[in-house]
Amino acid sequence: MRVLSVILPTYNESRNVPILIEKLGVALAGIDYEVLVVDDNSPDRTYEIVDNISKTNPRVRCIRRIHERGLSSAVVTGMSASEAQYFAVMDADLQHDESILPDLLRAVREEGYDLAVGSRAAEDGSFGEWSRVRRFMSWSATLMAKILLPVQVKDPMSGFFLTSRGVFEKARDQINPVGFKILLEFLGRLRGLKVKEVGYTFRTRIHGETKLSGSVIRNYLVALLDLRFGHVASPVFILYCLVGASGVIVYYAVRALTDHIMISFLDTGLAPPFARIPAGAILAFIFSVTNNYAWNNYLTFYDIRHKGFRIATGVILFFLVSLVGLLVQTAVTHLIHTLGMPADAASAAFARAAGISVAVITNYFLNVTFTWRARRIA
Repeated sequence: MRVLSVILPTYNESRNVPILIEKLGVALAGIDYEVLVVDDNSPDRTYEIVDNISKTNPRVRCIRRIHERGLSSAVVTGMSASEAQYFAVMDADLQHDESILPDLLRAVREEGYDLAVGSRAAEDGSFGEWSRVRRFMSWSATLMAKILLPVQVKDPMSGFFLTSRGVFEKARDQINPVGFKILLEFLGRLRGLKVKEVGYTFRTRIHGETKLSGSVIRNYLVALLDLRFGHVASPVFILYCLVGASGVIVYYAVRALTDHIMISFLDTGLAPPFARIPAGAILAFIFSVTNNYAWNNYLTFYDIRHKGFRIATGVILFFLVSLVGLLVQTAVTHLIHTLGMPADAASAAFARAAGISVAVITNYFLNVTFTWRARRIA
């Protein structure tokens, strides 16, 4: 049994992997280690490069995945396939500093830590040449993680860490390997982990392209919601509800603005008779539904989002479903009022809340079934 397995999830990293394997040989001199590359059938044939290296370097292995995708699931695949005592996880794009691996191993193997994290936010750590926009995105994601999860790590967004087989076995059945932030799964699923952060400077990518995309951002939000609320409801449904809440804000903002304009117009005495129709409510409804469709299409259902001409039919279906939801809300609210509840503010609020709740569930079911005909929602 080897001491350490360095898990490298890869996708189109054919130019970086050979360089990293050489660097690992220098950094891990004197340590019994292996390099386990888990490749998601890269179009640039990264797996072939690694296979060729493995013919002359017995420390190197490659697992080529044909039907699976995703960094987190690749890490789980690698850990499950390895027999090493300790697992190090790092990107194969040369941005993580392999020279701190002995320090990470020492922290877990000799100092009693459960996890050792390569941290850009710790002492002696740095985000390197990141732009202000990228730093703000990372800061925002870290803040959300700290608010929603009981993590005290300074850099929970790090994809560079080392842990033991024992910790992995504890987390194995709990991990939901969606997205790119597998470290959050360990930190969020297992309570009371003893964690050490080791600072390093994040390097600039030289070869290849960043994997950061709308899908990564969406899956990160889903992963956070799953870790915090997954025992209560589907994280996708929660995201759908959050989008709905933003629609409520849009509705009342537009309603207030249009009502103010309409009242000012009516006060002039020049308004035609049709101006007295509830134009504010209609416009607010249209803006609110449009807002909800846009956010749901590019966030909640990003992986199966509408594109091109499909957006037009998607908008129409979403508006129809929203009208059904409005009818359901009105019907439920009216039904509760007819059950003989007291005519006070508390009863009215309860009836309205019940109507909204039933309407949201109805809308979600109809949108998943018809508007976004989901093959599979992660």
